[in-house]
Amino acid sequence: MRPSFSTSGVVDLSALKQPAAPAGPAAASAAGTSPSGGPGGAASAHVVDVSEADFEATVINGSLQVPVVLDLWAEWCEPCKQLSPVLEQLAEEFGGRFLLAKVDVDANPRLAQALRVQGIPAVKAIVQGQLIDEFTGVQPESVVRQWLTQLITLAETEFGMTGPQDAAPLPAPPLDPLLQAAYTALESDDLDGAAQALHNLLSDQPAHAEAKTMLAQVELLRRTGGADPAALLAAAQAAPQDVEAQCAAADALLATGQPEEAIALLLDAVRSFTGAERDRARLLLIEFFDILGNEHPAVPKARQRLAALLF
Repeated sequence: MRPSFSTSGVVDLSALKQPAAPAGPAAASAAGTSPSGGPGGAASAHVVDVSEADFEATVINGSLQVPVVLDLWAEWCEPCKQLSPVLEQLAEEFGGRFLLAKVDVDANPRLAQALRVQGIPAVKAIVQGQLIDEFTGVQPESVVRQWLTQLITLAETEFGMTGPQDAAPLPAPPLDPLLQAAYTALESDDLDGAAQALHNLLSDQPAHAEAKTMLAQVELLRRTGGADPAALLAAAQAAPQDVEAQCAAADALLATGQPEEAIALLLDAVRSFTGAERDRARLLLIEFFDILGNEHPAVPKARQRLAALLF
């Protein structure tokens, strides 16, 4: 069970329920917080400074609308000065999907105690008045980004929160460095470099769907680069018992934008050949399925035909 921000919950904030302090710099000073918001500064609709006086209104009540992420910091805390700018940058990037509430623990000791802060920087996520997740210490931006994405997804799927109507869509996660390396290699027509990066990625993440599809495409380009499609098709017609000639012709057809013809040629090969030669055609056909994707109209029927031929 998640701890709840209520008088009966694990974290008891009842002592902090009091009228909000008047707005303005004087009120901020009286509450012990700086209008600048400490590390990085809170000067955005998506980043606010919070004190004991307005914690209930801003954080607990605010978390009924969007997830609230608490950034607990202190002026003397050097790691806080590393993490806070990352959180603030991501708050802007996520564009209203969550509210970043910054709390100076030195200026708000009762609040820090109620939140059970063990060390700083500390980050806590609150959804509909409930503390649902937290972490302590500096984390890489990629880790924080993933944590925020999971938080927002959880808020939407389990709590039914949709966020403000004008909220930005969830930003796309950054590409895996090896996948980025493969794209960079392709931009330079370095097919060997792209293939190596993708093989490295798949050795660590064998189920990485994008890498599998991309590698199949790269390998197709490597096989057909510099080849004469017409000559490959003629060779296949002249040697119907040569499975390699049939596969090379199928490659040429797919590379020149004729997927239906390429699939038909390989299905004929699976039907005609036996043993290792049949398996060669079958594996290439499955590779074509990966390249085209199940959304391609020719793929579902071809999968059915392949299954019928094999079983």
